Amino acid sequence: MVITSKEAKLIMDKLDSIRLELLRLRAAILPEEELGEEIRELEEAKKEISLGMYVKLEELLKEL
Repeated sequence: MVITSKEAKLIMDKLDSIRLELLRLRAAILPEEELGEEIRELEEAKKEISLGMYVKLEELLKEL
């Protein structure tokens, strides 16, 4: 299966919106201490992505 860079961007955008919605839901049900940890983990993941530390979609698809 081959996807275009445009399709990959759409997938990444959708995943980002899902992550934000999950954070909103967690904020509604988790104590503040746990939410703070979740936010720190998300910020760390964003830093790793900006440094190029991520797995390409093609590699994930191969594993599946």
